[in-house]
Amino acid sequence: MFANKTRVLLILSQDVLDQARVLAGKATTTFKLTVSLQIVLRALIEEGLKRENNPTLFANIEGQAKAVREIRSSAHRRGQAAGAPGSRRAANRQRAGERPRRRA
Repeated sequence: MFANKTRVLLILSQDVLDQARVLAGKATTTFKLTVSLQIVLRALIEEGLKRENNPTLFANIEGQAKAVREIRSSAHRRGQAAGAPGSRRAANRQRAGERPRRRA
């Protein structure tokens, strides 16, 4: 069925996962075939990609992108507030046993 396969890790909220499970159950009873959660998620992704100019789809993408940016920036701020080293490279050099470079 799939000649060119790739694996991905998909992290979903429990609500979205529950909705997909409900859809899989409805499809199973409608078609009288076993419909897995993977089949449902694959179909949703494929159908969503076909609607590339849908404003609702873009609004969802924008909301998720902003949420990820906020999570990352707040984590970065917490790291700086906790007195984390100035840069990751400096911390990696110190862990690797290299001497820190002096700034002129």
